[in-house]
Amino acid sequence: MGSNDDKAAPDGGRLTARYVSGGFFNRRIRRIAGLSGIDLRPGLPRPGEWVAAWGHAGTSVRADRVARWRGAPVLRIEDAFLRSLHPGRSGEDTLGLVIDRRGAHFDSRAPSDLEVLLATHPFDDGDLIARARTAMEEMVRAGVTKYNATRTDLPPPHPGYVLVIDQTRGDASIALSNASAATFREMLLIAREENPGARIVIKTHPETAVGHRAGHFSDADAVFGATLEARPLPPAALLAGATRVYTVSSQLGFEAILHGHRPVTFGQPFYSGWGLDDDRNPLDRRQRRLTRTQMFAGAMVLYPRWYDPHRDRLCDPVDVVRMLDARARAWRDDRAGWSAPGMRLWKRAPLRRFLSGKVKFRDDPARRRLTWGAVREGEGPAATRIEDGFLRSRGLGADLIAPLSLVLDRQGMYFDPTRPSDLEDAVVRAAALPPEALERARHLRAAVVASRLSKYNLTGATPDLPAGDVILVPGQVADDASIRLGTTDVSDNAALLAAVRRQNPDAFIVYKPHPDVEAGLRDGAIDAADADLVADRADPIALIDRASEVWTMTSLLGFEALIRDRPVITFGAPFYAGWGLTRDLGRTPARRRAARPSLDALVHAALIDYPRYLDPVTGAACPPEVVIDRLAKGTVPTPGPANRLLAKTQGALASQAWLWR
Repeated sequence: MGSNDDKAAPDGGRLTARYVSGGFFNRRIRRIAGLSGIDLRPGLPRPGEWVAAWGHAGTSVRADRVARWRGAPVLRIEDAFLRSLHPGRSGEDTLGLVIDRRGAHFDSRAPSDLEVLLATHPFDDGDLIARARTAMEEMVRAGVTKYNATRTDLPPPHPGYVLVIDQTRGDASIALSNASAATFREMLLIAREENPGARIVIKTHPETAVGHRAGHFSDADAVFGATLEARPLPPAALLAGATRVYTVSSQLGFEAILHGHRPVTFGQPFYSGWGLDDDRNPLDRRQRRLTRTQMFAGAMVLYPRWYDPHRDRLCDPVDVVRMLDARARAWRDDRAGWSAPGMRLWKRAPLRRFLSGKVKFRDDPARRRLTWGAVREGEGPAATRIEDGFLRSRGLGADLIAPLSLVLDRQGMYFDPTRPSDLEDAVVRAAALPPEALERARHLRAAVVASRLSKYNLTGATPDLPAGDVILVPGQVADDASIRLGTTDVSDNAALLAAVRRQNPDAFIVYKPHPDVEAGLRDGAIDAADADLVADRADPIALIDRASEVWTMTSLLGFEALIRDRPVITFGAPFYAGWGLTRDLGRTPARRRAARPSLDALVHAALIDYPRYLDPVTGAACPPEVVIDRLAKGTVPTPGPANRLLAKTQGALASQAWLWR
């Protein structure tokens, strides 16, 4: 995937732009501008310098006056079309800027850089179109929008309505797109006339819903079959149920195009007049006809400067889509808060950080209950289960190293085949995705394999192995819940090795003890008499690379072998068994036979859809690509000696079962 790292200043080289308003003191804005080749500095412009103005906001009046006085050109800067979780007035930093030397993209009085780009760019570069199509499809599937603190647990209106989109009063994008407050009344009237008898849903602006700025419609307009929709519903959900969309100049009109609509447009926004909308206020100079992908390539790939705060660099829009999707998921999960009574002391600080700080470690009936591990007999009220994800850390959980990924399961847990889990549902969903939707999973799997990543990412020696076929048998922790819940006849390490030897009497069998057992932190040591070699403290990925097959009960190493195209034989029912991707010698849930996912679909479910990830550097929710990058480059904070001492102290206790499961 390419990036826009090479984007220079609007005139093709570095430039200096002076600002005369306090908003440009924002560190994020100055950083994005700097990476884009623009030095933002306070003060009056000198010869050859520009004046920076924030769009056409109130502070831009001062910038325009200074520019006229000094004879300097104006550089218009605004938030890009995908911004953050909350509106800018919340104080949250933006993830992108649009920087325009001609004017603001929403000012139709004269062409902006964006309009010129849409009118003249050939859009004949295959890589550009592929990047645009990938980002557009992911944005639509994820439902990402400009402000992403939206709730998917709220039922949208019953489908079949006409959607009328409100905007905030006094917004510059209204007057500068040749519209006014009266245009909104006209729009609602025409929507009624053109759709007699239809239900009308009026969508309020997010800033209106939270009380920042007034809109043009109120409850008084919710008459004659119209309703006011002020709930924080995802725009994608509203667009999915709409039969027609009416807008003045809202960005939701652009998003409506991406979601397959042809919006009726009463202003002259940047997306109007290119053959993709029903423009009731046309601009004669816009005569070109664009496809949706070409429009997206211009407006979302070429025009903005997108910023990746995890890696401190410019990036592609698809990276921003993934970041916002991860942040929105964390916000939705954590917004109501969690109650996690009885959580082990050492887990509390990492969990508090992971769960947006919204967790209490005591009973609180007003919050959702959170419990570690599998469902237990006689347990109290129904709870969401939490566990480590599959790309966890550099080091062991039993060493008290905080996880970079966790899974929250509202049904059961991925290692418990006795009941359905959210992961099983994710596999079924992924199995139904079109091939292009699995491209991300293919890239992710390739990155994991190329970086030689695993759950704990431990290094170790690679033993000398004979030529020919080698069977790898991973050991497990003796009291592991996946063995207790997911095995039958073969349910311990010695029985596993004996079964493998019976079925492969002449094979060279390598037994790899579990790293927690190797470290003396958990039970599960055996004499491994049926193995030809015990690969103690060996590199597990090197062993997978050398193995011709992997035989396991329920070990995650089986999944790690599967994504490296190694045949995997299971005696239990791990989450990756029963889907037709492994040879299963034990019983697997019959419900899994209803779907036959590809390997990439399984990866999509297990590494993208199911877990949540936290960037240990920025402390923010992030997509899996960021965690893979951190683990591959080693940019993960390591615990100090006190942490290791605590782990060893706990390891000396009689039972380790209460520590981690």
